[in-house]
Amino acid sequence: MTHVVTDNCIKCKFTDCVEVCPVDCFYEGENMLVIHPDECIDCGVCVPECPAEAIFPDTDQPATPQWLELNAEYAGKWPNLTRKKTPMPEADALNGISGKLAAFSPKAGEGD
Repeated sequence: MTHVVTDNCIKCKFTDCVEVCPVDCFYEGENMLVIHPDECIDCGVCVPECPAEAIFPDTDQPATPQWLELNAEYAGKWPNLTRKKTPMPEADALNGISGKLAAFSPKAGEGD
């Protein structure tokens, strides 16, 4: 079992979750984060830290197979992120807006 980041992270990219991860399994894209499913130890400490409530166990309803696949694919392409960064400028305004998958960017972020 693993945790996955879902669409509410898109265009928000709060990174509070990154700082508490004991295994550094977060990877940074241009406008969202993902969790590497093979590195996640399913501890769940990231879940309450996410202001966007975008992280779920892969067995929960919002964490569909689509999100598990997206997290796995881009964790292998994007740089690792282990420290907190400033969220995206529109993060507060877009937090909680549904259906943001259309705004997903496959481009890599900066990482650490």
